[in-house]
Amino acid sequence: MCGRYALGLQRAEIRALPGYPNIEIGEWANETDFMPRYNIAPNSQAPVIRRRDASSPDLQMQTMRWGIPYGKVRAKSQQAINARSENIMEGAGMWNKYRNTNRCVVVSQGYYEWQTKGKGKLPHFTKHGDGKVMLMAGLYHVSDETNPNYFFAIITTNASPSLSWLHDRQPAILKSDADVTKWLDTSSYDWSTELGKLLRPTEGLLCYQVPKEVGKVGAESPAFVQPVSTRKDGIEAIFAKQRTKQEGKNEGIKRKRSLTSSVQSDRKEDESRKTECKKLKVE
Repeated sequence: MCGRYALGLQRAEIRALPGYPNIEIGEWANETDFMPRYNIAPNSQAPVIRRRDASSPDLQMQTMRWGIPYGKVRAKSQQAINARSENIMEGAGMWNKYRNTNRCVVVSQGYYEWQTKGKGKLPHFTKHGDGKVMLMAGLYHVSDETNPNYFFAIITTNASPSLSWLHDRQPAILKSDADVTKWLDTSSYDWSTELGKLLRPTEGLLCYQVPKEVGKVGAESPAFVQPVSTRKDGIEAIFAKQRTKQEGKNEGIKRKRSLTSSVQSDRKEDESRKTECKKLKVE
C-alpha cells in the first residue's frame, strides 16, 4: 500500500527530474494547483507525467487529484488511491479500461509506510539512496464533464524481501529513463507482458524511521523526510546528551581527585614541617 508520500522540491527541480536526465517534460498543466509538500495525502493535488496524447511521444506534467472515484455515488470515501499490479496485469475490474491508454508516472521524493509494533505504529520513509526522485507507476482517470477533472492512482506490487518487514506492499517504481518511456508509450492502445515486467518489486531502497507527526493529515515539515535519529529530540541527540553528561561527571571526578591529591599533598608538607620543627627543638 502507498497512502502518503513526499514531494517538497521546488517546481523547477521537479521539472528537472533528478536522476532521469533523458526524460524531457514540456508544459505543466495546472501547475499552480500544486504546492510542494512533504506530506501528500489522498485527495491532494499532485503532479504526474503522461503523454500529451496516445499517439505522440511528447510528455507533459499535469497536476491531478490523488484518488480515482468509483461507484454510482462518487463520494470522497469511494476513491481508489492504489491499484494492485496483479489486477492490472489480469485486466480485472475497473483497471482494464485504464491500462491501455491512461498510464502515468507519479513524481515523488519517496513514500511513507507505517510499521506495526505492538499497539503502536511507527512511520518510515523510503526513498532512493542516491538523491534521485522516485517515479511511481500510475493510472489516471478523466471525468466526462465539459471542464474535465483528472484523478490518479498509484500502482502497488509485492514488497521486496528487504522491505517485507515493513509492509507486504510497495509502490511499483520505474527505475530508469527506459522504464519511464516504455510505461508511458500508449501508442499501441494495448497491454503487453513487457509492461507487466515493469511492475516488479524494487530492491536497494533506503528506509528509516521518521517523526510520528507525519501521520496527521495537513501537518507539514521538512523534518518529515529526515531520520528521527538525527532530530534534536531523536536517538542520536539523546546519546549525545548522555555522552556530554557522562563527560561532565568524569570531569567532576577528575577535579575532585585533583583537589583531594592537592589537600593530601599539603597535609604531608605540613606534617614534614612539624617534624623538622620538633627535631630543631630537640637539638
